[in-house]
Amino acid sequence: MPLNLKILSIGLLSTLLLLPAVSFATSKADLNEEPKTIVEKPWLLEDEKNTIRTFNDNANSVVFVSTKAYVRDFFSSDVYEVPAGAGTGFIWDNHGHIVTNFHVVEGNARGKPVSVTLKDGRSFDAKIVGFEPHKDIAVLKLTSNVKNLPEGFSSRLADSSQLQVGQKTIAIGNPFELSHTLTTGVVSALERTVPSPVPGLSNRDMIQTDAAINPGNSGGPLMDSRGFLIGMNSSIYSQSGTSAGVGFAVPSNAIKRVVTQLIKTGKVSQPGFGIATLRDELARYLGVSAGVVIKAVSKNSSAAKAGLRPVKVNRNGKPELGDIIVGIDNHDINSLDDILNVLDGKMVGDTVKVVLLREGKKITIDVKLQEVKE
Repeated sequence: MPLNLKILSIGLLSTLLLLPAVSFATSKADLNEEPKTIVEKPWLLEDEKNTIRTFNDNANSVVFVSTKAYVRDFFSSDVYEVPAGAGTGFIWDNHGHIVTNFHVVEGNARGKPVSVTLKDGRSFDAKIVGFEPHKDIAVLKLTSNVKNLPEGFSSRLADSSQLQVGQKTIAIGNPFELSHTLTTGVVSALERTVPSPVPGLSNRDMIQTDAAINPGNSGGPLMDSRGFLIGMNSSIYSQSGTSAGVGFAVPSNAIKRVVTQLIKTGKVSQPGFGIATLRDELARYLGVSAGVVIKAVSKNSSAAKAGLRPVKVNRNGKPELGDIIVGIDNHDINSLDDILNVLDGKMVGDTVKVVLLREGKKITIDVKLQEVKE
Protein backbone atom coordinates (compact mmCIF):
# COMPACT_ATOMS: atom_id res chain seq x y z
CA MET A 1 0.00 0.00 0.00
CA PRO A 2 1.35 3.45 -0.82
CA LEU A 3 2.64 5.44 2.13
CA ASN A 4 0.12 8.27 1.78
CA LEU A 5 -2.87 5.84 1.91
CA LYS A 6 -1.49 4.16 5.04
CA ILE A 7 -1.21 7.49 6.78
CA LEU A 8 -4.86 8.38 5.81
CA SER A 9 -6.23 5.05 7.09
CA ILE A 10 -4.40 5.39 10.40
CA GLY A 11 -5.76 8.95 10.75
CA LEU A 12 -9.40 7.88 10.22
CA LEU A 13 -9.04 4.97 12.65
CA SER A 14 -7.64 7.24 15.31
CA THR A 15 -10.49 9.70 14.85
CA LEU A 16 -13.18 7.00 15.21
CA LEU A 17 -11.57 5.63 18.35
CA LEU A 18 -11.64 9.07 19.94
CA LEU A 19 -15.43 9.61 19.23
CA PRO A 20 -17.92 8.81 22.04
CA ALA A 21 -19.97 5.64 21.62
CA VAL A 22 -23.33 6.15 19.88
CA SER A 23 -26.24 3.81 20.52
CA PHE A 24 -28.72 3.12 17.67
CA ALA A 25 -31.02 1.02 19.81
CA THR A 26 -34.72 2.15 20.15
CA SER A 27 -36.07 2.32 23.67
CA LYS A 28 -39.61 1.35 24.72
CA ALA A 29 -40.24 5.01 25.55
CA ASP A 30 -39.57 5.93 21.92
CA LEU A 31 -42.01 3.28 20.67
CA ASN A 32 -44.82 4.55 22.91
CA GLU A 33 -44.36 8.19 21.98
CA GLU A 34 -47.48 9.61 20.24
CA PRO A 35 -47.04 11.45 16.93
CA LYS A 36 -47.02 15.20 17.24
CA THR A 37 -50.05 17.10 15.92
CA ILE A 38 -49.16 19.81 13.47
CA VAL A 39 -51.38 22.85 13.90
CA GLU A 40 -51.81 24.60 10.56
CA LYS A 41 -52.70 28.23 10.24
CA PRO A 42 -55.97 29.01 8.42
CA TRP A 43 -55.29 28.85 4.69
CA LEU A 44 -58.76 29.44 3.20
CA LEU A 45 -58.90 31.77 0.23
CA GLU A 46 -60.93 34.96 0.56
CA ASP A 47 -63.47 33.64 -1.96
CA GLU A 48 -63.89 30.46 0.09
CA LYS A 49 -64.37 32.48 3.28
CA ASN A 50 -67.05 34.52 1.51
CA THR A 51 -68.89 31.39 0.36
CA ILE A 52 -68.79 29.84 3.83
CA ARG A 53 -69.97 33.05 5.49
CA THR A 54 -72.82 33.46 3.00
CA PHE A 55 -74.00 29.89 3.59
CA ASN A 56 -73.85 30.21 7.37
CA ASP A 57 -75.71 33.53 7.31
CA ASN A 58 -78.51 32.38 5.00
CA ALA A 59 -78.99 28.61 5.25
CA ASN A 60 -81.48 28.90 8.12
CA SER A 61 -83.75 30.98 5.89
CA VAL A 62 -84.02 28.18 3.31
CA VAL A 63 -86.78 25.59 3.78
CA PHE A 64 -87.82 22.23 2.41
CA VAL A 65 -91.26 22.29 0.78
CA SER A 66 -93.14 19.03 0.36
CA THR A 67 -96.60 18.60 -1.09
CA LYS A 68 -99.09 15.94 -0.10
CA ALA A 69 -101.97 14.12 -1.70
CA TYR A 70 -104.86 12.07 -0.39
CA VAL A 71 -105.45 8.55 -1.73
CA ARG A 72 -108.27 6.16 -0.94
CA ASP A 73 -107.54 2.50 -0.25
CA PHE A 74 -109.41 0.39 -2.82
CA PHE A 75 -110.39 -2.32 -0.35
CA SER A 76 -110.97 -0.47 2.94
CA SER A 77 -112.01 2.92 1.51
CA ASP A 78 -109.72 4.52 4.11
CA VAL A 79 -108.08 7.79 3.06
CA TYR A 80 -104.32 8.15 3.45
CA GLU A 81 -101.99 11.11 3.15
CA VAL A 82 -98.99 10.40 0.90
CA PRO A 83 -96.06 12.51 -0.39
CA ALA A 84 -96.72 14.05 -3.80
CA GLY A 85 -93.67 16.18 -4.56
CA ALA A 86 -90.84 18.21 -3.07
CA GLY A 87 -88.83 21.35 -3.67
CA THR A 88 -87.21 24.30 -1.96
CA GLY A 89 -88.47 27.62 -0.65
CA PHE A 90 -87.24 30.51 1.42
CA ILE A 91 -88.58 32.57 4.29
CA TRP A 92 -89.80 35.98 3.14
CA ASP A 93 -90.68 37.79 6.38
CA ASN A 94 -91.29 37.33 10.10
CA HIS A 95 -95.02 36.79 9.47
CA GLY A 96 -94.42 33.25 8.25
CA HIS A 97 -94.62 33.87 4.49
CA ILE A 98 -92.68 31.41 2.36
CA VAL A 99 -91.79 31.95 -1.31
CA THR A 100 -91.35 29.08 -3.76
CA ASN A 101 -92.02 28.17 -7.39
CA PHE A 102 -95.59 27.76 -8.57
CA HIS A 103 -94.72 24.45 -10.23
CA VAL A 104 -93.54 23.07 -6.86
CA VAL A 105 -97.03 23.45 -5.34
CA GLU A 106 -99.12 23.44 -8.52
CA GLY A 107 -100.84 20.19 -7.62
CA ASN A 108 -101.85 21.67 -4.27
CA ALA A 109 -103.26 24.93 -5.62
CA ARG A 110 -106.78 23.81 -4.73
CA GLY A 111 -106.15 23.63 -1.01
CA LYS A 112 -104.31 20.35 -0.51
CA PRO A 113 -101.79 20.28 2.36
CA VAL A 114 -98.28 21.71 2.01
CA SER A 115 -95.54 20.99 4.53
CA VAL A 116 -92.62 23.32 5.27
CA THR A 117 -89.55 22.03 7.12
CA LEU A 118 -86.98 24.41 8.62
CA LYS A 119 -83.25 23.69 8.77
CA ASP A 120 -83.53 22.83 12.47
CA GLY A 121 -85.94 20.00 11.59
CA ARG A 122 -89.20 21.60 12.72
CA SER A 123 -92.08 21.00 10.29
CA PHE A 124 -95.24 23.06 9.89
CA ASP A 125 -98.31 23.01 7.70
CA ALA A 126 -98.74 25.91 5.30
CA LYS A 127 -101.52 27.26 3.12
CA ILE A 128 -101.18 28.80 -0.32
CA VAL A 129 -101.75 32.56 -0.16
CA GLY A 130 -101.58 33.11 -3.90
CA PHE A 131 -99.63 32.37 -7.04
CA GLU A 132 -98.64 33.81 -10.39
CA PRO A 133 -98.22 30.91 -12.84
CA HIS A 134 -96.77 33.03 -15.64
CA LYS A 135 -93.82 34.07 -13.45
CA ASP A 136 -93.68 30.67 -11.67
CA ILE A 137 -94.04 32.28 -8.23
CA ALA A 138 -96.15 31.12 -5.27
CA VAL A 139 -96.48 32.42 -1.72
CA LEU A 140 -97.29 30.18 1.27
CA LYS A 141 -98.05 31.08 4.86
CA LEU A 142 -97.34 28.92 7.89
CA THR A 143 -100.64 28.10 9.58
CA SER A 144 -99.22 28.37 13.10
CA ASN A 145 -97.13 30.97 14.89
CA VAL A 146 -93.50 29.88 14.80
CA LYS A 147 -91.10 30.93 17.53
CA ASN A 148 -87.55 31.89 16.57
CA LEU A 149 -88.34 32.04 12.87
CA PRO A 150 -85.13 32.90 10.95
CA GLU A 151 -84.88 36.27 9.23
CA GLY A 152 -86.54 36.47 5.82
CA PHE A 153 -85.03 37.55 2.51
CA SER A 154 -87.34 40.56 2.15
CA SER A 155 -84.70 42.50 4.08
CA ARG A 156 -81.89 41.20 1.84
CA LEU A 157 -83.06 41.96 -1.69
CA ALA A 158 -80.66 42.93 -4.46
CA ASP A 159 -81.67 45.08 -7.43
CA SER A 160 -81.59 42.51 -10.25
CA SER A 161 -81.53 45.26 -12.87
CA GLN A 162 -77.95 46.00 -11.76
CA LEU A 163 -76.66 42.44 -12.24
CA GLN A 164 -73.66 41.88 -14.50
CA VAL A 165 -72.52 38.80 -16.37
CA GLY A 166 -69.63 37.27 -14.43
CA GLN A 167 -70.93 38.06 -10.95
CA LYS A 168 -70.66 35.28 -8.39
CA THR A 169 -73.82 33.27 -7.67
CA ILE A 170 -74.55 31.11 -4.64
CA ALA A 171 -77.49 28.68 -4.57
CA ILE A 172 -78.91 26.76 -1.62
CA GLY A 173 -81.53 24.07 -2.15
CA ASN A 174 -82.64 20.50 -1.62
CA PRO A 175 -81.66 18.60 -4.78
CA PHE A 176 -82.89 15.00 -4.72
CA GLU A 177 -84.14 15.79 -1.18
CA LEU A 178 -80.56 16.32 0.03
CA SER A 179 -81.25 19.12 2.48
CA HIS A 180 -79.45 22.47 2.27
CA THR A 181 -76.99 21.72 -0.51
CA LEU A 182 -74.71 24.57 -1.57
CA THR A 183 -73.54 25.19 -5.14
CA THR A 184 -71.72 28.17 -6.63
CA GLY A 185 -71.20 29.68 -10.05
CA VAL A 186 -71.54 32.94 -11.93
CA VAL A 187 -74.19 34.91 -13.76
CA SER A 188 -73.78 33.38 -17.21
CA ALA A 189 -76.29 35.60 -19.05
CA LEU A 190 -79.20 37.97 -18.46
CA GLU A 191 -82.67 38.42 -19.97
CA ARG A 192 -82.88 34.84 -21.19
CA THR A 193 -86.19 33.65 -22.66
CA VAL A 194 -87.54 30.54 -20.94
CA PRO A 195 -90.93 28.83 -21.43
CA SER A 196 -93.47 29.74 -18.76
CA PRO A 197 -95.48 27.12 -16.84
CA VAL A 198 -98.43 28.65 -18.71
CA PRO A 199 -98.58 26.99 -22.16
CA GLY A 200 -97.82 29.35 -25.02
CA LEU A 201 -96.19 32.02 -22.86
CA SER A 202 -92.59 32.75 -21.96
CA ASN A 203 -90.51 34.72 -19.49
CA ARG A 204 -87.85 36.87 -21.12
CA ASP A 205 -86.10 38.36 -18.10
CA MET A 206 -84.60 35.19 -16.60
CA ILE A 207 -81.12 35.00 -15.07
CA GLN A 208 -78.88 32.24 -16.43
CA THR A 209 -76.32 30.71 -14.07
CA ASP A 210 -73.87 27.82 -14.20
CA ALA A 211 -74.35 27.04 -10.48
CA ALA A 212 -75.49 23.42 -10.37
CA ILE A 213 -79.30 23.32 -10.25
CA ASN A 214 -80.96 19.91 -9.98
CA PRO A 215 -84.48 18.54 -9.36
CA GLY A 216 -85.45 19.70 -5.87
CA ASN A 217 -83.58 23.02 -6.17
CA SER A 218 -86.68 24.69 -7.59
CA GLY A 219 -87.85 27.55 -5.39
CA GLY A 220 -84.52 28.03 -3.66
CA PRO A 221 -82.65 31.35 -3.39
CA LEU A 222 -79.93 32.48 -5.76
CA MET A 223 -77.68 34.96 -3.97
CA ASP A 224 -74.80 37.30 -4.70
CA SER A 225 -71.54 37.44 -2.76
CA ARG A 226 -73.21 39.60 -0.09
CA GLY A 227 -75.85 36.96 0.56
CA PHE A 228 -78.54 39.17 -0.99
CA LEU A 229 -81.32 37.57 -3.02
CA ILE A 230 -80.83 38.08 -6.76
CA GLY A 231 -83.24 35.41 -7.96
CA MET A 232 -85.20 32.22 -7.35
CA ASN A 233 -83.99 29.02 -9.01
CA SER A 234 -86.70 27.83 -11.34
CA SER A 235 -85.59 25.56 -14.17
CA ILE A 236 -82.67 23.93 -15.95
CA TYR A 237 -81.75 23.19 -19.54
CA SER A 238 -80.77 19.54 -19.64
CA GLN A 239 -81.32 16.46 -21.77
CA SER A 240 -80.69 14.15 -18.82
CA GLY A 241 -82.89 15.92 -16.27
CA THR A 242 -79.91 16.82 -14.09
CA SER A 243 -77.58 19.81 -14.04
CA ALA A 244 -75.76 20.55 -17.28
CA GLY A 245 -74.44 23.93 -16.14
CA VAL A 246 -77.40 25.87 -17.54
CA GLY A 247 -79.87 26.94 -14.86
CA PHE A 248 -82.41 29.75 -14.82
CA ALA A 249 -83.73 31.94 -12.02
CA VAL A 250 -86.62 34.40 -11.67
CA PRO A 251 -85.03 37.85 -11.02
CA SER A 252 -85.44 39.44 -7.61
CA ASN A 253 -87.20 42.54 -8.95
CA ALA A 254 -89.98 40.36 -10.39
CA ILE A 255 -90.15 38.41 -7.12
CA LYS A 256 -90.51 41.59 -5.08
CA ARG A 257 -93.26 42.98 -7.32
CA VAL A 258 -95.28 39.76 -7.45
CA VAL A 259 -94.83 38.62 -3.84
CA THR A 260 -95.77 42.02 -2.44
CA GLN A 261 -99.08 41.92 -4.34
CA LEU A 262 -99.83 38.29 -3.49
CA ILE A 263 -99.37 38.92 0.23
CA LYS A 264 -101.52 42.04 0.09
CA THR A 265 -104.41 40.89 -2.14
CA GLY A 266 -103.82 37.22 -2.98
CA LYS A 267 -103.48 38.05 -6.68
CA VAL A 268 -101.30 39.99 -9.09
CA SER A 269 -102.66 43.10 -10.78
CA GLN A 270 -102.29 42.53 -14.52
CA PRO A 271 -102.04 45.74 -16.58
CA GLY A 272 -103.58 45.76 -20.04
CA PHE A 273 -105.79 47.59 -22.56
CA GLY A 274 -109.07 45.72 -22.30
CA ILE A 275 -108.81 43.92 -25.63
CA ALA A 276 -109.08 40.38 -26.99
CA THR A 277 -106.67 39.29 -29.72
CA LEU A 278 -107.14 37.03 -32.70
CA ARG A 279 -105.32 33.71 -32.66
CA ASP A 280 -102.19 33.65 -34.79
CA GLU A 281 -103.48 31.03 -37.24
CA LEU A 282 -106.67 33.04 -37.89
CA ALA A 283 -104.64 36.22 -38.37
CA ARG A 284 -102.45 34.49 -40.92
CA TYR A 285 -105.60 33.20 -42.68
CA LEU A 286 -106.68 36.83 -43.06
CA GLY A 287 -103.35 37.65 -44.61
CA VAL A 288 -101.68 39.27 -41.59
CA SER A 289 -98.05 38.19 -41.45
CA ALA A 290 -96.87 40.44 -38.63
CA GLY A 291 -98.42 42.05 -35.56
CA VAL A 292 -101.40 41.14 -33.38
CA VAL A 293 -104.94 41.61 -34.66
CA ILE A 294 -107.42 43.19 -32.23
CA LYS A 295 -110.41 40.84 -32.13
CA ALA A 296 -112.59 42.75 -29.65
CA VAL A 297 -112.49 45.88 -27.48
CA SER A 298 -114.19 45.86 -24.07
CA LYS A 299 -116.76 48.55 -23.41
CA ASN A 300 -115.46 51.51 -21.37
CA SER A 301 -111.94 50.04 -21.46
CA SER A 302 -108.71 51.96 -21.98
CA ALA A 303 -108.61 50.63 -25.52
CA ALA A 304 -112.13 51.89 -26.20
CA LYS A 305 -111.31 55.32 -24.81
CA ALA A 306 -108.17 55.47 -26.96
CA GLY A 307 -110.17 54.58 -30.05
CA LEU A 308 -108.68 51.18 -30.86
CA ARG A 309 -110.65 49.33 -33.55
CA PRO A 310 -111.48 45.61 -33.53
CA VAL A 311 -112.27 43.23 -36.38
CA LYS A 312 -115.75 43.78 -37.88
CA VAL A 313 -118.00 41.62 -40.00
CA ASN A 314 -119.35 43.30 -43.16
CA ARG A 315 -122.74 42.87 -44.78
CA ASN A 316 -121.52 39.86 -46.70
CA GLY A 317 -120.51 38.10 -43.48
CA LYS A 318 -116.82 38.48 -44.16
CA PRO A 319 -114.40 39.81 -41.52
CA GLU A 320 -112.84 43.22 -42.03
CA LEU A 321 -109.61 44.01 -40.25
CA GLY A 322 -109.50 46.81 -37.72
CA ASP A 323 -106.26 47.72 -35.93
CA ILE A 324 -103.16 45.56 -35.88
CA ILE A 325 -100.76 46.14 -32.97
CA VAL A 326 -97.22 46.12 -34.35
CA GLY A 327 -95.34 47.86 -31.53
CA ILE A 328 -95.46 49.03 -27.91
CA ASP A 329 -92.91 51.43 -26.45
CA ASN A 330 -90.27 50.76 -29.13
CA HIS A 331 -90.75 46.96 -28.93
CA ASP A 332 -91.91 44.99 -31.95
CA ILE A 333 -95.11 43.03 -31.37
CA ASN A 334 -95.93 39.77 -33.19
CA SER A 335 -97.77 37.73 -30.56
CA LEU A 336 -99.78 37.95 -27.36
CA ASP A 337 -96.65 36.73 -25.58
CA ASP A 338 -94.83 39.81 -26.90
CA ILE A 339 -97.53 42.08 -25.44
CA LEU A 340 -97.46 40.40 -22.02
CA ASN A 341 -93.67 40.60 -21.79
CA VAL A 342 -93.59 44.29 -22.77
CA LEU A 343 -96.26 45.10 -20.16
CA ASP A 344 -94.53 42.97 -17.52
CA GLY A 345 -93.16 45.27 -14.85
CA LYS A 346 -95.45 48.15 -15.77
CA MET A 347 -98.17 49.30 -13.41
CA VAL A 348 -101.86 50.00 -13.77
CA GLY A 349 -102.16 53.70 -14.61
CA ASP A 350 -98.97 53.84 -16.70
CA THR A 351 -99.28 55.15 -20.24
CA VAL A 352 -97.70 53.31 -23.17
CA LYS A 353 -97.28 54.22 -26.83
CA VAL A 354 -99.03 51.68 -29.03
CA VAL A 355 -98.07 51.51 -32.69
CA LEU A 356 -100.98 50.39 -34.88
CA LEU A 357 -101.33 49.40 -38.51
CA ARG A 358 -104.64 50.93 -39.54
CA GLU A 359 -105.84 50.79 -43.15
CA GLY A 360 -102.30 50.20 -44.34
CA LYS A 361 -100.76 53.11 -42.42
CA LYS A 362 -98.83 53.18 -39.13
CA ILE A 363 -100.13 55.43 -36.37
CA THR A 364 -99.13 55.82 -32.72
CA ILE A 365 -101.69 56.17 -29.92
CA ASP A 366 -101.15 56.72 -26.19
CA VAL A 367 -103.06 54.16 -24.13
CA LYS A 368 -103.43 54.23 -20.34
CA LEU A 369 -103.07 50.79 -18.75
CA GLN A 370 -105.95 49.40 -16.73
CA GLU A 371 -106.28 46.29 -14.59
CA VAL A 372 -107.47 43.32 -16.59
CA LYS A 373 -108.44 39.79 -15.74
CA GLU A 374 -106.24 37.07 -17.16
